[in-house]
Amino acid sequence: MDAATGLVHLTALVQSLYARVAERHGLTPVQAKLLCVLLDGPRGMADLAHCFDVEKAALTGLMNRAEKRGLAQRSPVPGDRRALQVTLTDEGRQAATAFHAEVSAELDHLITPLAENDREHFRSTMAGITARCRTVTATHRR
Repeated sequence: MDAATGLVHLTALVQSLYARVAERHGLTPVQAKLLCVLLDGPRGMADLAHCFDVEKAALTGLMNRAEKRGLAQRSPVPGDRRALQVTLTDEGRQAATAFHAEVSAELDHLITPLAENDREHFRSTMAGITARCRTVTATHRR
């Protein structure tokens, strides 16, 4: 199997696993991603729209649903009347932590059959690829 085909198959496998775990937690995959992103701390709406690669209006709909479920909340940014930041509620933090733990365990299980040195090589290769992609993406956005 060539690298492109392998990556496409791996992507489908990971997305399917992610969706199944999200469903078990009563979340859509996008809601699960939002909660996981917010585990790192509050984020601005513009930053989240950029992170999700969506228009602010689409993010507003996602946030409306998250707030309605009591998972996240928007609040004003001190010193900037027009800006809003998003934080997890206590319930959202619990949901995010539980989802993240389960999806991490499931994803780790995918590489468990590999020898330890192969797992480390896989991790370092992934880190290198994603770091290069972030650099290229950041350069193109300037």
